[in-house]
Amino acid sequence: MEAGDRAPDFELPAATGTVRLSDLLALGKVLLAFYMEDNTPLCSNEVQMLKNDHDVIRALGANVLAISADSPGSHRDFAERLSGVPFPLASDEDLAVAEQYGVADHDAKKSRRAVFVLDGDGRVLHAEPWFQPGNPAQYEAIFRALGFEG
Repeated sequence: MEAGDRAPDFELPAATGTVRLSDLLALGKVLLAFYMEDNTPLCSNEVQMLKNDHDVIRALGANVLAISADSPGSHRDFAERLSGVPFPLASDEDLAVAEQYGVADHDAKKSRRAVFVLDGDGRVLHAEPWFQPGNPAQYEAIFRALGFEG
């Protein structure tokens, strides 16, 4: 999956109910963040960063959706440990969605950490298929794709 590609639609269970990519796209841009596992240091950092910048992301007209192979129950516990998360944590237990986006690690039974910025029509504006939460250049590129000009 790279810039210019059409993002595949999907429906997944989440800690807060079912989430459909097409429903989020109807509201505008989507920051789609895959992460490996609930309650691990780097993935906790990734989700916490998106939580901390959620107001900015929303002001740029985008919604966030985070996805891992963990169960909805695990996501609920993870969100509680982070004192709440203002966006859905979706469960891709069979890695079908991660596979569609090219970020599945079937040997580990997890997805890689990856971020995609999608426009309201479902086109990929930016793809970060090996996202590293501590890499400021990657994070900056994501926000530029969202339209931030700071």
